[in-house]
Amino acid sequence: MKITVVKEFSFEAAHYLPGYDGPCKRLHGHSYRLLIGVSGKIDPISGMVMDFSKLKNEVNFHIIPLLDHSCLNDIQSHSFPREMPTAEKMVVWIWNQLHVILESPSKLNSIRMYETASSYAEWRLEQ
Repeated sequence: MKITVVKEFSFEAAHYLPGYDGPCKRLHGHSYRLLIGVSGKIDPISGMVMDFSKLKNEVNFHIIPLLDHSCLNDIQSHSFPREMPTAEKMVVWIWNQLHVILESPSKLNSIRMYETASSYAEWRLEQ
């Protein structure tokens, strides 16, 4: 039986969407919520799919420091989609950063990123 564990993170960032015909073309900020899900079998010794602290450490090392309190359009590293930093493109970028790191023995299962309290982009592992 596979179980999914999810850890939630948050960060503050600003961005603008050049060429977008709407208010998001101007510089504005969001309080992002990021949920990372990892699935696998429960380890018989630890009783865990993945230690929450390991998941926390990986995301806090590879993702959050680059994004938190930044203008997303100014990020210069890690193949970040700075030209058009939509929630959808950011989820793909986060997947690219984490999928190899979180692969064994568990597996990256989902990424959900809220841009506002009621709007999010999501990637889920297709079964």
